[in-house]
Amino acid sequence: MSRSPSFSVKSEVNVKLDPESLQKWVVAFCIIRFDLEQGQLIEECYPPDCLTQDEELEVAFSSFPDSISQHQNRSSIHDCIFFFRLRRKGVSQPRNISSEITEVDELSQNTNDSKLPRSKSSLGTKPKYMYGFVFNRQRHDERLRRGGEQKSVVILSHSPYSTVFKPLLQIMGPLYFDIGRRALEHIAAYVSMWPAPVPGKQMELPIGNAMLKAHLPPVHSLVMDGETFSEESTSSMAPFLPNNQSVPQGLFHDSDLFGTFRGLLLQLWLLWELQLIGEPILIIAPTPPQCCEAVAGLVSLVAPLLCSVDFRPYFTIHDPEFSRLNALQDGATFPPMVLGVTNLFFLKALRNIPHIVSVGNPAVNRLAQTSRSSSGSVPGAPEGFGFRQLSLKKFSPSNLLNAVKLRRDGPLCLMTEHKEAIWSTYPAAMKPDTSILNRLIDAGLSPRVEESMSVVNNEILRRHFLELTTNFLAPFGPYFRTTTPSEGCSPFDEPSRPQFSADEFLANLSTRGPGKFLAKRMRSNWLDLYRRFLKGPNFMPWFQRRCAVAEQEQHRLWRQARMNSDIPRLMSKMPELEVVDLFNAIERHLLREMELQESRRAYVDSVATCQKLKGDLLTVFNVLPKDMQQLLLLNPQRASLLRGSPEPAKLPGRPLVQVGVVSPR
Repeated sequence: MSRSPSFSVKSEVNVKLDPESLQKWVVAFCIIRFDLEQGQLIEECYPPDCLTQDEELEVAFSSFPDSISQHQNRSSIHDCIFFFRLRRKGVSQPRNISSEITEVDELSQNTNDSKLPRSKSSLGTKPKYMYGFVFNRQRHDERLRRGGEQKSVVILSHSPYSTVFKPLLQIMGPLYFDIGRRALEHIAAYVSMWPAPVPGKQMELPIGNAMLKAHLPPVHSLVMDGETFSEESTSSMAPFLPNNQSVPQGLFHDSDLFGTFRGLLLQLWLLWELQLIGEPILIIAPTPPQCCEAVAGLVSLVAPLLCSVDFRPYFTIHDPEFSRLNALQDGATFPPMVLGVTNLFFLKALRNIPHIVSVGNPAVNRLAQTSRSSSGSVPGAPEGFGFRQLSLKKFSPSNLLNAVKLRRDGPLCLMTEHKEAIWSTYPAAMKPDTSILNRLIDAGLSPRVEESMSVVNNEILRRHFLELTTNFLAPFGPYFRTTTPSEGCSPFDEPSRPQFSADEFLANLSTRGPGKFLAKRMRSNWLDLYRRFLKGPNFMPWFQRRCAVAEQEQHRLWRQARMNSDIPRLMSKMPELEVVDLFNAIERHLLREMELQESRRAYVDSVATCQKLKGDLLTVFNVLPKDMQQLLLLNPQRASLLRGSPEPAKLPGRPLVQVGVVSPR
């Protein structure tokens, strides 16, 4: 979205900043200047004092391209938008994922806390990562020292809402260079008036006379620090089969897959596999916008899977992570990361990284690269307004020789000339789907149709990979099914969730096969892909989140069944021993509900639930033999629960023994 020409700040004098509401969207707005003597300097930070000194340095170093872009006029202004991702200080490194997966349903071990509603206050823990969305302006002027100057407008946020912050920067960036600091104050005030973000929903966000319409990524694609859940979040988390294809199912749904990977379309299925199993990938592009789009596109490829790989859309040598990565010895295992870089020094510094992807075109360097409408056109292609099928690289002796030469020269050949290529020895299990590629349309360089055609091509690709990922994850579906009590069964004996064993899962999958959709697209080594996925960093967090959602939903259904249960009717067909078991089950649920109330984690209807359970407990107690009642009342806690007996129920064929309050002897 471009800056609205009707946007005005004259009528905004009455707009006041609400700091608490602002923090729901933005950490801070920063203005960073490149000083020839001192380097990157933060001129403004609004609100002030919200970053540590180390964070200010990291933000400043990440907010500029590695060098002033070339291909400019002798006196010109060049704008670009990109974004970066930093690990926040004081947040521990992610724990290692064990390669030996046996029983992974950790949420149900030792405690039933996964069935409980989590405290909303627990969501206030410090997020692990911070995102910086940058509007960078380079002004080339031979009269200035070094021939130009640079300045960046940066929006810092804990949320990867690219659909919001990129359009906001297209308003805020030019506005700042028009009116200065007042732009920060006015934009911050308007953002603080926005409603709280609702993941998965389309939101209308007013900025002056402009209106941003953005669809936020769904809950199941967002990393929730501490893996905390609330009733609201679990109810909307990760539908296994998306009902509406137009609704985003993952992060960076606005990224330009077609434009970014246009020269590597046949390799998209290889990239999908690498991202799925969490392999380390280094992406090299000529400019920050191009490498950001490539990293965002890779992350979006595996939707609706939760991406747990550490991805850095724009990574520089000043990032604290670089020293750790650079210190890895030859042969050491590279951590699961996706790094987007423009500095070719990384080719030598990160020599242990197993997969290198080169994308982009040095001549293509404009603001439109960062938007969904990016065309990805190849310079030099003939102009025209007619649609034509996208031409793919067919087999030919020259293409074969070029591929052999690229493999022989290795990625260091990029030091002399930039080429779009992939260097990887990974044995892919998925075959490229040429039927999908044949549906893509090439619009040439026509500005009147390239935007709409890029949207169409992106939709075709994204829908295919969404279907591909969904079918790949489908064999795990039985572990996420919920059960409900059948007619005549006790709703107080809630079954436990099925346990997961990797060996058992793979054995069953080998017998059944991958399913029709995948079978015709996979090679004979398809089971190896599942093995790698189970051992990779994406499986455990996604599986636990899905298990937690299923367990919470099952608990809700059984809890509702307990509220609607008819205890006298249920007991009428039970022998005495089962009635005693029923008494113990009701007591356990009552004590759990009371514990929730004491810890302030109770459900909204917790008081009514306690009253219902206490009434059911007394009903069962009153039909038990007198000696059994006296034995049960020896427990002081149980005796206190049984005070205040309601009207006793008379069961057919069973003598009534009413005991209101009996003191233990």
